[in-house]
Amino acid sequence: MGKRVALVLAGCGVFDGSEIHEASAALVHLSRGGAEVKIFAPNIEQRDVVNHLKGSPAEEKRNVLVESARLARGNIQDLAELKASEFDAVIFPGGFGVAKNLCSWAVDGKNCTVNEHVNSTLRAFHSAKKPIGLCCISPVLAAKVFPGCEVTVGQDKNVDGRFPDAETASAIAELGCKHICKNVNESHVDKANKIVTTCAFMCKAPLHEIFDGIGTMVQEVLKLA
Repeated sequence: MGKRVALVLAGCGVFDGSEIHEASAALVHLSRGGAEVKIFAPNIEQRDVVNHLKGSPAEEKRNVLVESARLARGNIQDLAELKASEFDAVIFPGGFGVAKNLCSWAVDGKNCTVNEHVNSTLRAFHSAKKPIGLCCISPVLAAKVFPGCEVTVGQDKNVDGRFPDAETASAIAELGCKHICKNVNESHVDKANKIVTTCAFMCKAPLHEIFDGIGTMVQEVLKLA
């Protein structure tokens, strides 16, 4: 029987929701690994809406659960209904929606607050010693909720201009966590906390390398499950 994995989304679209390629990559690798996946998102209003063609704010309101349903092909549940006891692992793709909707990192940085249902979900899986997978910016959720944990968001310096958000690693360290430098096609496993992270689009890299890195994260999560 395949592992039961919950995938938590933050909307639909890189600038105000979940990063679509990352969510799709996670789903493909989970499918290949024989996992049984259910998708969740919080039933809350987005912090903002971004016109992805112009890269500018749009004067409208959208709901995170409704937008995430686009990625889930309509088969999605309110995050408030997620029970860790019914799953073997949980995975959070990245995208600005993580930093805007699942927490307030985009505005408050390391002083951010984490959505109550995201917080309770992370703590429930962690206390049950079930693995948590995170990619792109979503490792900051673990850094905020689990002081002392180990995560990666890629490199801590902007190596060859490929890691423009390298300062995120410093903010993670300031939270009392250990940042582990990894390449885009790698992931890091914090064995003590069963947290698996990969940098994905925190690195300017070809899509297939990001896809492969997410694959290593998913594989490690399934091994731990």
